[in-house]
Amino acid sequence: MREAGGEPLNRQEATVSLDVGIVGLPNVGKSTLFNALAQTSVPCSNYAFCTVDVNVGVVAVPDGRLATLGELLKPEKLTPTTVRFVDIAGLVRGASRGEGLGNKFLANIREVDAIAHVVRCFEDSSVSHVEGELAPERDVGIVTTELLLADLDTAQRALEKHRKDTARGDKDAQKAIRPLERAVDSLDRGIPLRAAGLTESDKEHLAPYSFLTEKEAVYIANISENDVGDAESAWVERLAGALGEAPDRIVALAAKLERDLTELAPRERAEFLAAWGLSEPGLTRLVRAAYGILGIVTFYTIKGTEVRAWTVREGTPVAVAAGRIHSDMEKGFIKAEVVSFDDLVAAGSMHGARDGGHVRTEGRDHVVLDGDVILVHFRT
Repeated sequence: MREAGGEPLNRQEATVSLDVGIVGLPNVGKSTLFNALAQTSVPCSNYAFCTVDVNVGVVAVPDGRLATLGELLKPEKLTPTTVRFVDIAGLVRGASRGEGLGNKFLANIREVDAIAHVVRCFEDSSVSHVEGELAPERDVGIVTTELLLADLDTAQRALEKHRKDTARGDKDAQKAIRPLERAVDSLDRGIPLRAAGLTESDKEHLAPYSFLTEKEAVYIANISENDVGDAESAWVERLAGALGEAPDRIVALAAKLERDLTELAPRERAEFLAAWGLSEPGLTRLVRAAYGILGIVTFYTIKGTEVRAWTVREGTPVAVAAGRIHSDMEKGFIKAEVVSFDDLVAAGSMHGARDGGHVRTEGRDHVVLDGDVILVHFRT
């Protein structure tokens, strides 16, 4: 028997929790936001399709609990989980019919886990608006409509093919007809597939098509620096009303301000945020919103001199979570020792947590909870 915790057997440096595609109309601030999030310097210019090829940046997830574990346990290494952001070319009216960079844009979106839809909520005469004037509600509608139309075309084509295959006696093709009919009906009525009430069986049959509107979305209100602070909530409420979405799906931030923040030394960032009346960077709020809508929880492992963060979806059994670390750990799973983050911090050490009766022995079906600190026992 072997024991393993946070150190993956293949020594990979960090796990990517999800891929987020940054989308929106041209000149809404996508690349500025990407540069702020990924601390890069991709071109940002005042013309449509400045971003042609996708830009990718991997960002460490801000994690106060991981920092606390570092202070408490004094490991040599703290390894956070990461998010991969993908800056995708701007979409325009008619993208679903191939206008602009439509086909390429839509293909890139299919490859991500979730969408961060940037909506321009700032006036700036030096940055042209592809639609002529500022109107966030209209802009949201354009992107949403194009995604719906692209999915509708995909679903109709797939349905036609499956009906033909069924007529030729293909029983497997017949199984996908009802889910595709439900998809076509929903999309034709302007309802994104994520809100269509699809069953798990429906989703399984529709999965090969990577439908765009089935992906969860966070909306980013890119506001002016003048609106930072008190005016943020007004923009959140305005977009929530236009979208018919809950406010927790919307993050208001000033992309230029976030970019300026990344150019400062770490010790200066807290002062910069305080001067603007902000308690945390936009990245932290964006990741929190994405984790929330996707149902992602974070757990931690301790192995030797490393404390490491990992992520799984809510409801994941601990044996499956162990497989995130290494497949051998899921196959040879024996048991897991589990303590909550709060109990570990209160006890001051793993030894203290054990003495206090806070470390539990769990079987393979234990559901991982947000903040669990886990030591997996497994056979090789």
